[in-house]
This record gives sequence, C-alpha cells and structure tokens, in this order.
Amino acid sequence: MHPVKSVIYNRIPSSDPALVARAAKFGVADLHEALGAVAGRMCLMSSKMRPIGPGRVCGPAVTAFNYPGDNLMIHAALNLAQAGEVLVFTNGGTSQGALWGDVACGFAKKKGVAGAVVHGAVRDTDAIREMDFPVWATHISVEHPEKRGPGAVNVPVVMDGVLVEPGDIIVGDADGVLVIPRKLLQHAVEGAEKRAQAEVGFRTRIAAGELPLDILGLRAVIENLGIEQRDATWEDDR
Repeated sequence: MHPVKSVIYNRIPSSDPALVARAAKFGVADLHEALGAVAGRMCLMSSKMRPIGPGRVCGPAVTAFNYPGDNLMIHAALNLAQAGEVLVFTNGGTSQGALWGDVACGFAKKKGVAGAVVHGAVRDTDAIREMDFPVWATHISVEHPEKRGPGAVNVPVVMDGVLVEPGDIIVGDADGVLVIPRKLLQHAVEGAEKRAQAEVGFRTRIAAGELPLDILGLRAVIENLGIEQRDATWEDDR
C-alpha cells in the first residue's frame, strides 16, 4: 500500500461465494448477534447510517476514500466493481460534496452492483428511490463535488467508526449496516443459522402459550439480581 500518494487497487480479496450466499439469508440483526457482544458492536455502523434507497445487500466491499468535497475515486471504484459487490465510500463523513447521485446509481444498477454505503453525502434521493437501488448514507446534500483527488480505491477505510477492508462482507437492510470481516464470516453465518433454528423453537413455544419471560429464563435472572417486585402502583409509594 502506498500511504503517501493516491492509489487504485484493481482487485479485492475474495470469500467463498457459497458462504456469502448463506450469509445473505439473514438480516443485520441476526448476523450482528451472531458475531457476539464485542465483535458485533465493533462491526455495526451507527444509526447515523440510514437507508436511502430500499432493499437489502450482502456482498464484498469495494472501497473508496475521497478527499472532502471531491468524488473522483467513487468513479474509479464504480468502474472496477463487479456484479454482487457493494460500493463503500467515505470522505471522512463530511457533508461536503455529494459522493453519490442518480447517474452513478443508474450505472451501478446496470452493472449488477448490489448497493452502495456512503459515509458522507448523497443527492438525487427521490430518483434513487425510484430506481429501487439499495443505498445507505450518513448525509443528504446536493453540494457540488470536485473530481481532482487525492484519494484511494480498495484500501482499508473507516466508515462511521467501523474499519472496512476491501473484500469484507457488507450486510445492509432497513435496520442498518454491518461489516463482517472475512475471517469472521464463517463464524457469523454459523451463529446466525443456530439462532434461526432456536427462534423457530421459541415461536412454536409462544404459539403454544408459553411466555417469553419463561422461555428465556428471565424470571431467575430478575430474582438473582435482587430486583424488588411490588404488588402496587408507583403512586402507592409516592
């Protein structure tokens, strides 16, 4: 990697397509929980990353770092991106210079790109929604972007506080965006599959009349924590 000058890497590390397809069966919530309390939080983008265009994505990241106010590198990344991949753009999270708009979005959809995640601003949001192309962003702004650089494509970037390396698996839906490092992909998928199987059992037991408090063993948790339970209203103790 060339840390002192602009660079474009034409390729990203690959993951097993069958494993990515298994991950695509699950939403952000299930995969987030499957990663565990530490990794799950570290890999989850904040609620600032909001869905702009509808839909879900699960695919390898093609990354681009852009200088604030400039979007030259998103075009280089868009040129390289392949069907099923997810474009991941940042300018440090500023609203300066829209990184993404409807024209680029239309070309991405034509190529079969899965979606775009933007740590920065997007524009033409009505048109993007009409295209039915999944987009997430932290800002909306029509501010004009320059196309002069500097920047980089397919290098590690920080997106809304989360490290994204090229080829990491990006999962996005209406709940938010999760980044699954390639080395944790199998762990996340297997954990999500186990959770899904367990939840089938939970739903069956709830349908049969059991209470979630009992199914999850939470009565014992409340008792062990010494939480007082009073057969009264709060006004009785006022």
